[in-house]
Amino acid sequence: MPQHDNDSGTGSPTASGTSTTTEVDLALGASYRLVEVVGRGAMGEVWRAVDRRTDEPVAAKVLRAEHVADRDLVGRFVQERSVLVNLRDPHLVAVRDLVVEGDRLAIVMDYVGGGSLRDVARERRTLPPALALGVVRDVLLGLAEAHDQRLVHRDIKPDNVLLAPGWEELGTGAVRLTDFGIARIVQEGPSTTTGLLGTPEYMSPELISNGVAGPPSDIYGVGVLLYELLAGRTPFAGPGTDYTIAHRHVSNQVPVLPVADELSGVLARMLSKDPRERPGAREAAAQMDKLIPTLAHHQALEPQAAPEDFAPSQGPVTVVRGLSKAEPDEPVEEPGERLALADMDLGAPGSATVVRPMERKVAPRRHVAVDEETPKPPWWKDVRILAGIAGTILLVAGVLVVVQMGGGSAKAKDGGDGGPVNASVSDQSALPTGLRTARSAEYDPETGTATLTVTFAAQAAPLSGPFLVVIPGLGKTCPTLNWTEGKATMNAPSTGITTACAWSVDPGPIEAQGNVTATAEVRLGSIDDDAQTAVNDWLQKGLDATTSAVSDSETSSVAYPAQRLTDIQVSTPQQVVSGRPLPVTLVPVWPNGPDKLNPLYKSPSVQNPSGLLDAVAGGEDGVSFSDGCNGGLLVSNGGHSVTALSASDNCVLDARVGNFASLKSEPFTIANRGG
Repeated sequence: MPQHDNDSGTGSPTASGTSTTTEVDLALGASYRLVEVVGRGAMGEVWRAVDRRTDEPVAAKVLRAEHVADRDLVGRFVQERSVLVNLRDPHLVAVRDLVVEGDRLAIVMDYVGGGSLRDVARERRTLPPALALGVVRDVLLGLAEAHDQRLVHRDIKPDNVLLAPGWEELGTGAVRLTDFGIARIVQEGPSTTTGLLGTPEYMSPELISNGVAGPPSDIYGVGVLLYELLAGRTPFAGPGTDYTIAHRHVSNQVPVLPVADELSGVLARMLSKDPRERPGAREAAAQMDKLIPTLAHHQALEPQAAPEDFAPSQGPVTVVRGLSKAEPDEPVEEPGERLALADMDLGAPGSATVVRPMERKVAPRRHVAVDEETPKPPWWKDVRILAGIAGTILLVAGVLVVVQMGGGSAKAKDGGDGGPVNASVSDQSALPTGLRTARSAEYDPETGTATLTVTFAAQAAPLSGPFLVVIPGLGKTCPTLNWTEGKATMNAPSTGITTACAWSVDPGPIEAQGNVTATAEVRLGSIDDDAQTAVNDWLQKGLDATTSAVSDSETSSVAYPAQRLTDIQVSTPQQVVSGRPLPVTLVPVWPNGPDKLNPLYKSPSVQNPSGLLDAVAGGEDGVSFSDGCNGGLLVSNGGHSVTALSASDNCVLDARVGNFASLKSEPFTIANRGG
C-alpha cells in the first residue's frame, strides 16, 4: 500500500502502528471503512481501509483537518477528481476516489502491499544496474501515460514508488508510481512561482530556479532516482542544508559514476541542466529496455561516498549574494551586513517533501529627501530627469539615446581630461505589459570600472520580476561584476533562454507609475580609443541583446513574463445558458504563441491566481471584466466573475488585465434556459 517515511507533504508514510480510533470515526463516506493508520506526514495520515461494497483492501490518504478550511485547496480537490480518477496505467497507483466529507478530505487509492522503493534503498543501498534500470523503466512508462494527459508529478523519489510482492521479477504492476493526487492538488498549478513543492534532493534546476515544473522536471527526478539506486546516494547529497543541496542542482556538475559508458550517457541526458536536452518519458524507457540485456551480469556498485567538493557546472551558474547595507535613511532589520542565503540555517537535508513559501527578498527602494541637509545626487543619476529628457527627444527628433555630460550636448564628452564618462540609454517604447527599461553608467578610466544602474518602470499596473538583463563585455567575454543593489543570479538554462552574459535580476516589486533600480559594479577594463562612444555603445549593446532574448519567437518558456508577454486572449465558451456563470479563461500569449495549458486566470476562480498574473498585473486585483453585449452580462462588484443574464446572439466580454486595457473575447451566444 502507499508508504512513505518522513513525509512532509506528497508521499505516503511507512507503517508505524495501528489506530485507536473509535468505531464512529472508522467510516469514510458511505463506501469505505478505515482500518488502521499506517503512517503520518505533514499533509495527513495514510490508512489501510476497506471498500464496503466489495470488501477489497484500499489505501486512503486523509489530509489534515486544517486543509478543509482552505477553500482554494478544496476547490482544487474537487476540480481534479475526474482527471485523477481517469488516470489509469499498470505502472501507476490508481486513484479510485476523492472524498470530501465534513472535516475530512481523502484520496482513496489502490492497495499495494510490498512496501516502497525507499525501504529497498535503505536495506540494500544499491541495486545491480539491470534491476535498477528495470525499476526506472516502469516508473517512466507510468510517467509517459500521465504526461500524455498533461499531468506533471513534481515529486519523483523512492518514497513515491511502491512495490508489489515479488517485484524483482518486474512483472506487470510490480513497480508503481504514486501520489499524483497530492502533487496535483497541493500545488497552485504548473505555472505558479510563489511556492516551492518538492524534495530538494530530487528537484530539477528549473524548479529550484523559478518554480517551473513540466514533464522534463519529472525526467530529471527519475534521473536522480536511477543515480541513487546505482550509487546508494543522490548525486548532490552531502554536507549542508536543504538550500545547499538544492543550489548544487543548479550550479554543480553531477559526479560521474563508475558504470558502463552507455549507462553513464543515459544518466547525463536525464540529469542535464537544460530541460530541452532531456529525453521524453517513452524515449527514456526505450533506452532502458535496450540497455538492460547488455548489463544483465553487472554487479551492484559499492555505495559511493560524496565527493569532497562538487565541481562547478560548465554553464551559467546561479550566484546568491547577500544584500548590501541599507542606506542611512532606510530601515535596517538588524545591525551589520545581512546574511547571504548560503549562510542561513534552513535545517538539515532529508528525503522529506518540502512545501515551503519561496520568500522574495525585496531590496528597499531609495528615497532621497529634497531638503538642504540631504544633497541631491548628480542629475545624470536621477531616473526621472533622464526619463523626461529621453521622452522629449523621442517626441522631437526620434532620438533613442540620450547622453549627458555637462553643456547639455546630445553626445557627452569626457572633457579630454581622463575624467569619468557618463551615458544612458532607454527603451524606444514600453512593452505591452507597461514595462520600460533604462540604463545609465558612470565609467572610471582610472579603475576600468563602470557603475551600471538599470531602472525598471511600470505604467498603468504594478509589475514584478525577476527581469532578464544582459550585460556584455567590451570584447567577446562576459565581464566580471558585483551587484550592489537588488537581488541577482546568473540566468539559468532552465529558463529556456540561453543568451550569453544574461542575469536574472529582481529589484523588488514596481508600483503602478513607479520605478525601481538595480546597480552593479562592472569591470570593463581600460578603453584605448573614444571612451565616451565605447561606453555608450556598450549600454546600447546590452539593451539590444536583452530585447532580442526576451522577444525570441523560438523560445517556449514562462520565464520573465513582464518582459515576454505580448498579449492576453479572453476565452469563453461559444454558448452559455442564461442565469449561469460565464466561464472565462485568460490565456497568455508569448512570442511563440498562446499557451492555453498555463492560463493566467480563470473565472469563476477556484484556486489562487497564477504567479504570472502577479508579475504582470499585481495579482487578481489587476483583473476586471465588463459587459460588452448591452446588458446581457452581469459582472460582480469586484469585476472578477460574470453571469449570463439574457439571450443574445452576438455577445462579447470586455476585460482589462494590468496594462492590457482593451481586451475582448470572441463573440459567443447566450441561450435562454430551456431554449
